[in-house]
Amino acid sequence: MKKIILTGGGTAGHVTPNLALIPTLRAEGWEIHYIGTENGIERRLIESVDGVTYHIVKSGKLRRYFDPKNFTDPFRVVQGAFQAAALVRQIKPDIVFSKGGFVSVPVVYGARLAGVPVLLHESDMSPGLANKITAPFAKALCCTFPEAAAAAGKKGRVTGTPLRASLFDGSREAGVRLFGLTDSRPVLMVIGGSSGAQAINKALRGALGPLTECFQVLHLCGKGNLDPEMEGTRRYHQYEYLDDELRHAYACADVLISRAGSNTLCEILALHKPALLIPYPREASRGDQILNARSFEQRGLARVLMQEDMTPDTLLDAVVATYRERGQLIDAMERERSADGVANVIHLIHQYARTN
Repeated sequence: MKKIILTGGGTAGHVTPNLALIPTLRAEGWEIHYIGTENGIERRLIESVDGVTYHIVKSGKLRRYFDPKNFTDPFRVVQGAFQAAALVRQIKPDIVFSKGGFVSVPVVYGARLAGVPVLLHESDMSPGLANKITAPFAKALCCTFPEAAAAAGKKGRVTGTPLRASLFDGSREAGVRLFGLTDSRPVLMVIGGSSGAQAINKALRGALGPLTECFQVLHLCGKGNLDPEMEGTRRYHQYEYLDDELRHAYACADVLISRAGSNTLCEILALHKPALLIPYPREASRGDQILNARSFEQRGLARVLMQEDMTPDTLLDAVVATYRERGQLIDAMERERSADGVANVIHLIHQYARTN
């Protein structure tokens, strides 16, 4: 039986492409293992998935800023690498597929120590720190954007991002029933990422009065960000996070407010959803979301509001403008060629997997 180890974590964006690959891998008869951390979001999302065995390793966080833990975390990475190498030798996989995030570093190092081929995937225009560190040990770097593949040189491959097939199975009728919506007003869906988006949450709630005159608001505010005082607010529905129900939320949405992580952008494009993008500011990230958002804006696929320009008033104006332009945005998305990320990545897995 063919065997594969998947890894990636820290945020949902480093896990969902792996989730998208699992049904095809299972259908092809692969034995699937996942290596992640004990307390990361990857464990919550993966451990209960049928047909996948979850393994825990140590990992230090990779930071671009000063923190006292920067002096101890490298030792956790080394410890995790030896743990991962032991797991790789025990499992004897044909290949390791890494989506990135800090947990992937010891796993890729472990695969290298065990002589197992590695594929990496990079969703953004610029590579994350984990992929920068581990790229020398990979056979290829799968990329969503052609610019990223070009920058990766001979190892770069444009594959697109694997998207879960279930996203396309959403039902507006099921969503209306599930979220307590009606057909009286269009639905504004706000999705700020798996950890939420404090700045968006604050501006949105500040603009809620006039927004709910025009829209029903379906707000995915992130873990720990529910506002008890907002419960029962007319035409406002808040949730920390949606898993399987997300497909129905997308089916209901007439317009979106979103950060500009590449996985979410790929979902928006594939589902043809008009969106206002609010990328993380440069001081809060490496600037990848700004590049992603500007690429979509220049291609006419979305509108952009920078966080430094966001107030309740500017957010309200930008949402209304996005909704008014929804026809143009949908037309542009329908003209855009989108890659089949699952099929392309599976093809490379077959190409580079060794024979046990």
